[in-house]
Amino acid sequence: MSVHSVGRIVSEHGNTVKTASTTAYLDIETSFSRSITIIGIHRPGQGTVQLVRPEATREKTLEALDGAERLVTFNGTCFDLPVIRGELGVDLKTRFDHFDLRYACARQGLKGGLKKIEFLLGIERDTEGVDGWAAMRLWEEWGRGSKESLDLLLRYNREDIENLPLLEAKIASRSLG
Repeated sequence: MSVHSVGRIVSEHGNTVKTASTTAYLDIETSFSRSITIIGIHRPGQGTVQLVRPEATREKTLEALDGAERLVTFNGTCFDLPVIRGELGVDLKTRFDHFDLRYACARQGLKGGLKKIEFLLGIERDTEGVDGWAAMRLWEEWGRGSKESLDLLLRYNREDIENLPLLEAKIASRSLG
């Protein structure tokens, strides 16, 4: 992954990913003022797109979601989708079949944040110790010129979205077992 400056669209191949996958996994990062800093979208088999402010626009988000029918988040009902609706003016909940893994986890007795549930289910992360608060701090540090902070924030967001399919599969197998 290469990031040259804020405002770039980052994907595994350095460009916008067009996909045929019908499921998209989405997670956003925000600043302390709740402004969107990164919109991460993962399409299994197709790649990952990270829209970094100011590229985190309505048009680029919809382009990254083009062809998706199903949108999967963790706590997207309460956080990601309302923030996107408020800031970008697009209601993703009405455009896609939305599945919030937070509620699926709760139905199986798994409560808490994404990182806690990942830990309980044995899903590993390289960015262990980074959480939503740290993500906001990393964005501020990037604003003061720390490229390393943006790199870590992008890795953190990437793990969030690329771990969602794993979490979904583990939850599905637990409900069958």
